[in-house]
Amino acid sequence: MVKLRTRCLLVGEAAVGKSALGHMFQSEGSLFQRNYSMTAGVELFTKCVTLPQTGDSVELYLVDCPGKELLAEACEKMWTGPWLLCLVFDLSSEQSFLSCPRWLEKVQAHSLDGTVSGVLVGNKCDLSERRAVQSEAAREWAQANGLEYFETSAKELDTCMAPLLSLAQTFLSLYRQSCEKTQSLSS
Repeated sequence: MVKLRTRCLLVGEAAVGKSALGHMFQSEGSLFQRNYSMTAGVELFTKCVTLPQTGDSVELYLVDCPGKELLAEACEKMWTGPWLLCLVFDLSSEQSFLSCPRWLEKVQAHSLDGTVSGVLVGNKCDLSERRAVQSEAAREWAQANGLEYFETSAKELDTCMAPLLSLAQTFLSLYRQSCEKTQSLSS
């Protein structure tokens, strides 16, 4: 059994539900705050994810970054060398989806090799009557950018844990690839 830890950036436009998702991840669905104040600094959520197939566990340090441009720029120093990315947009806001390429580029600019593994999360799927972004468009964009796509509702706790499980599996896979590469270099 392997026990690992990694950092994951939780980024996206303001008011897409990043903090709500972070709280739901950490509390396993028991804490949905109805009133949020906008994240002005960085909030840290910790969640240990056990992979059901292997029993391996990955402790995710989710760094919730502010969505307002000026505040986000002040926090970018913490983005150096991210291992994982959770890019969040609001399914009822086309503008929040259209900003995803900008967020991805910003994070990739801070990565060691220009790439970051992770997930794209369309949040607020409970607002189906206000939906502005279709699943297929988001899935295609995610796939084209090497991200796995999920739709969630932090409010309804709808598939909130699936992105975390995917992030943990991705990191375990990256870890094993790194170990294999190291072993091949030493032999």
